[in-house]
Amino acid sequence: MRSLQDLMSLGGRVGLVTGGAGHMGRVICETLAEQGAAVAVLDRAGSRLVADDLAARYGVATLAIDLDLADEAALKAVPEQIVDVLGGLDVLVNNAAFVGSSGLSGWVVPFAEQTVDTWRQAMEVNLTAVFGLSQAAVPFLARGAHGSIVNVASIYGVLGPDWSLYDGTAMGNPAAYAASKGGLIQFSRWLATTVAPSVRVNVISPGGVARGQPEAFRQRYEARTPLRRMACEEDFKGVVAFLASDASSYVTGQNILVDGGWSSW
Repeated sequence: MRSLQDLMSLGGRVGLVTGGAGHMGRVICETLAEQGAAVAVLDRAGSRLVADDLAARYGVATLAIDLDLADEAALKAVPEQIVDVLGGLDVLVNNAAFVGSSGLSGWVVPFAEQTVDTWRQAMEVNLTAVFGLSQAAVPFLARGAHGSIVNVASIYGVLGPDWSLYDGTAMGNPAAYAASKGGLIQFSRWLATTVAPSVRVNVISPGGVARGQPEAFRQRYEARTPLRRMACEEDFKGVVAFLASDASSYVTGQNILVDGGWSSW
């Protein structure tokens, strides 16, 4: 029987993280590198800084890929590019997400004002790009004995919003975000049964992460959360390490809610 340390090791393996230059993406990249994996960092911009930092801090091979996920042809070529440069592909973390902003037209507005255009943009990044990249990556992930896809969804792919949290703030909870994340969770279940036993597919659904939200929102959110705080990025390292590694070798098709107990009420 292997030790827990051996089960958690990603030494000799290669991971790809989309949205790797963002808050969550950077932590996911660091987690894989800390476990010993070579890491391909994909984002619209900024991937080089993260890749260079990983190489310097953890001594792992890295690859920086600046790419718009809406570029289907370029996206489809990414897995082969990684294999050519880093020698394989064992872990795919679909982390990139279209979250919009309060200033985006048709996004953080009342339901009647939300637009089809922003709906389509969210679906393109949060769901369609995951489909395309996963489809291109599976043949390479299946070559070894450790293929793992980890998709990052949201509690709002499972639950409806509590609108009282947003009173008096510029924040919101667009329908397209929830629908795309719900679709991602179901796609993951479908894919898990389709690519088994050669590749495992699981989902992480984060709760709210503290990133300077209005104080009123933060207080309401924490009061409604059993652990009485919002998440920080470090809270996701353990579940990423688990799902990416052989520690979860008999786990597939699952959605792990990392939400401080939010969904337990």
